[in-house]
Amino acid sequence: MSDRTPTSRNHFNPILLNQGPLPPDQRRHTGNAYEQLAADYLIAQGLTLINSNYCCKLGEIDLVMQERDTLVFVEVRYRLRNDFVSPILSINRQKQTRLLRTARVYLKHHRLSHSVPSRIDVVGITPRPDGRGCQFHWIRNAIQAHW
Repeated sequence: MSDRTPTSRNHFNPILLNQGPLPPDQRRHTGNAYEQLAADYLIAQGLTLINSNYCCKLGEIDLVMQERDTLVFVEVRYRLRNDFVSPILSINRQKQTRLLRTARVYLKHHRLSHSVPSRIDVVGITPRPDGRGCQFHWIRNAIQAHW
């Protein structure tokens, strides 16, 4: 687990959002901001951003990145509070299945099905206990794929 103060282009402060449910348009903006934070974090870890918010009729993949010769599909999860369910544990079986299917579509659409190694990672983001920035919990190969 690592810590990082948020420094997105929009000067996004996740602590300010701890005021209850958000309307859908603001929720999308919030999701995009956290996805950007996750992308920045992963880039700092040596990955390269290929695509963000890849959508097809089966679902969405938050980030598509590359680490050396491996294509990495990334699900970003954030929680303003960690006392009920961690962001990582909030990915249920249905969401895992949707991610796997969407990743398969991406590989097929880009004609990469068997030519490149790939995996699905998860990045969980929560506020730091001291209220200064975010904590990142990155799990490589979090969702097992049997292509």
